[in-house]
Amino acid sequence: MSIKHVLFVVTNTAEIGPNRRSTGYFFPEIAHPYEVFSQAGVAVEYASLLGGTPPEDGYDEKDPAQVAFRQSASFRRMGNSRPLSQVDVLDYDAIFFPGGLGPMVDIANNPQIQRAIERAWQGGKIVAAVCHGPAALLGVKLEDGTPLVQGRRLTGFSNAEELGYAQADVPFLLEDALRAEGAVYSAADVWQEKVVVDGRLMTGQNPASGGALAKAIVDALR
Repeated sequence: MSIKHVLFVVTNTAEIGPNRRSTGYFFPEIAHPYEVFSQAGVAVEYASLLGGTPPEDGYDEKDPAQVAFRQSASFRRMGNSRPLSQVDVLDYDAIFFPGGLGPMVDIANNPQIQRAIERAWQGGKIVAAVCHGPAALLGVKLEDGTPLVQGRRLTGFSNAEELGYAQADVPFLLEDALRAEGAVYSAADVWQEKVVVDGRLMTGQNPASGGALAKAIVDALR
């Protein structure tokens, strides 16, 4: 069996909101999926809009998976992420958008991100996102002009979770924005694992869902 490849598209945003809250990608939302992909023999590569070293948030030195990822060659490669403009998403079997608050700034409603997802989707690839990562799906259109998420089942960081976390910092509530584009949104209780698979669209609700989402992707790639 040929090796499968997943492209992580990571935020370049280091601060958010009127209080200039420090942010970036949420560390476990890359570390936990990476652990799953690595054990399954799936190759991981990294891109970001600007390239270079993505800012991080939420590192927990008590989590063995996060410690292992920080010490890995993959983490060092992420420090030299390729600009998305230099990457063809059709070279990958899946694209994956980790969360953190950063994507709410640079990845949400970004035309370059939208074009990349549209190209991946039309090319038959898996499109996956976790936590705030589904912000990448906003504004993505199918060939007939309808929103990609319209009528599709998905999840993402819930209003209830945001109210206790970063409501004062984010420019919009992700759950509301996804519903406004016609998504069939569902969520578990706050901070509980939830993954929704609707064909090639695969989403996880929050940091607890990253590993389970990666397992669903691995199952689909097989």
